[in-house]
Amino acid sequence: MRPVSEPSASSPSSASSSPSDEELYEAMQYQVALFARRAERVRMGGIGEQHNSMDRAAYLLLNRLEREGPVGVKALAQAMGIDSSTVTRQVAPLVESALVDRVPNPNDGRAVLLELSPGGLQRLHEVRASRQALMRELVSTWPQADREQFCALLTRFNASMRDFNPAIGLEG
Repeated sequence: MRPVSEPSASSPSSASSSPSDEELYEAMQYQVALFARRAERVRMGGIGEQHNSMDRAAYLLLNRLEREGPVGVKALAQAMGIDSSTVTRQVAPLVESALVDRVPNPNDGRAVLLELSPGGLQRLHEVRASRQALMRELVSTWPQADREQFCALLTRFNASMRDFNPAIGLEG
């Protein structure tokens, strides 16, 4: 089997012939592992003032709250595919930093809902813009068709992971 090498940014494949299935899956698993490590190191933080300013869990929670509006911890946990205690732990610093508000549940006076605060919405938009700027820079030399194909394939890959383990949830 050929060693799993890292192709240059300019060439999608360093091999001149089609790899065997074993070689292809070896290269795929290696590239996914490499991507996960690099993404974590960079934390997909972005560019400028918002660089590395929000961790993945907070970013996904704030995105979910922006899309869903006020929601209870249990519903949020279910949608995110994580335990309620994990959501509670992840939301606590967001509440403390005034990015998320706890608001009364209009259907149950004893319960509270989590809601993205105006400051949280502003911060989410700043971080999102920073991350988009990073994406633009990382793929700036790619043809538009390649950027579109990469996004489509990454979306499809994420859906395959979700379908493989539905407990993962939508996460964002």
